[in-house]
Amino acid sequence: MQLGVVFPHTEMGTDPGGVRVFVQATEAAGYDYLLAYDHVLGADPDRPGGWDRAYTHQTFWHEPMVLFGYLAAITRRIELVTGILILPQRQTALVAKQAAQVDLLSGGRLRLGVGIGWNAVEYEALGEDFHNRGRRIEEQIALLRGLFSQPAFTLEGRYHRVINAGINPLPKRPIPIWMGGQSDAVIERAGRLADGWMPLFPNPGDIAAPLAKMHAAARAAGRDPKRLGVDARVNLGNDPGDAVAAALRWRDAGATQLGVNSMGFGRRLPEEHVDAIVRFKRAYDQAVRP
Repeated sequence: MQLGVVFPHTEMGTDPGGVRVFVQATEAAGYDYLLAYDHVLGADPDRPGGWDRAYTHQTFWHEPMVLFGYLAAITRRIELVTGILILPQRQTALVAKQAAQVDLLSGGRLRLGVGIGWNAVEYEALGEDFHNRGRRIEEQIALLRGLFSQPAFTLEGRYHRVINAGINPLPKRPIPIWMGGQSDAVIERAGRLADGWMPLFPNPGDIAAPLAKMHAAARAAGRDPKRLGVDARVNLGNDPGDAVAAALRWRDAGATQLGVNSMGFGRRLPEEHVDAIVRFKRAYDQAVRP
C-alpha cells in the first residue's frame, strides 16, 4: 500500500516558504504522493438562505493546479494527486490543458482525481449547472481521455462539442483519472470509467460491499478489476499509533493507497504538520517492518 499526505490547505497559510518546507519534508520522509483538495469559493454564513456547511468564505484553500505547477519545480519524485478536482464546475478542455501541463512539468507525476462535489454556490459562481453534474462528468472523462491521447479529437456529445481539435503539448502518457465519492452512482462510474476510486468512508469495514460493486461494474464493462486502485484516508491526531492501526485496517480491507490528513487537530504552522506526518511515517514503517 502506497502512503500519501493530504496537503493541509486550511492551516498552511500563504507563505510559499511554508509550502516548500512542508512538501519537501513530505517527499524526504518517503511518502509516495501528495494529495490536494479543490474548492474555489466559500460562502458567507450571512448570505440569503444561510450556510451551515463545513467551511466558509474565511476558510483558506490553495488552487490545486497552480499549486502543482509550483510543486513540480521543488520536488523530484513524489506523485501529485487531486483528491478531488470538482470537474463539472470547470471547463473540460481547460482542465485537459492544465493537467497535461502539470504532468509535463513534473515529469509524469500527476494523478487526476475527479468528482462532482456538493457545493452549489461554487457551481453558480462558475456558471455551471449543479443539477446535471453527475451526467456531465461521464462525458467530461471521455473528452479528457481523447484530448490526452490524440493530437486532434472529435466529440459531439450532449454537453460538449469539440471538432477535430486538440491540446499541444500532449502529455507523454495517459494521465490516470480516478473518481471520488461514495454514492452507488459514483461507485458504478468508477468501475466502468476510472483508473481508481477515492472513498471517504471513515471505517475500513464499510468498504467491502462498495468495492464489490465497483469490481462488478468493471467486469460488466470488460475491464479488469485488479487494475483499479483504492485511495482511502486516515486522520492524524495526537497519537500516531491510532492512525497506524487504522492504516493497517485499510490495507487489509483492500486499499492500494492511503492518504494521511493532519488538518483539524489544532496545528497552525507548517512545521507542526511536518512533525505529525514524520512521526506517523516512522511508526507505520516500524509496524510493517518484517
